[in-house]
Amino acid sequence: MCLALAGMTILCGLVWRLVPWGLPPIWFKYGGSALWAAMVYWICAAILPNWRPAKLAVAACGVAAIVELSRLLHTPAMDAFRITLAGKLLLGRYFSIRDIVAYWLAIAVVAALDCAGSQSTGRR
Repeated sequence: MCLALAGMTILCGLVWRLVPWGLPPIWFKYGGSALWAAMVYWICAAILPNWRPAKLAVAACGVAAIVELSRLLHTPAMDAFRITLAGKLLLGRYFSIRDIVAYWLAIAVVAALDCAGSQSTGRR
């Protein structure tokens, strides 16, 4: 189930980033960031299926922060990857503390939804 949710989130993120919706820049930027963070959460949930949503959220926040902090590391190989479409979508190009805040807020929302869904279905 979590892999399916990750896949749907990836699809939504690709559409968000690649289809010219004409969204205001802040919606374009942070909507895509929120979907990326949701994907990280669902991948963590797939890898760690016995963890509760709160613990998954902490793990996903850690992964998101590490990826964002990796933008401060510059090597020729990393910089070459970052200018590709895959690099832009997966790693991003520039460090921003605002991105970490956006990721963590999105992960909190997804974890809350997962928790509500978990309680209604009796899983986890």
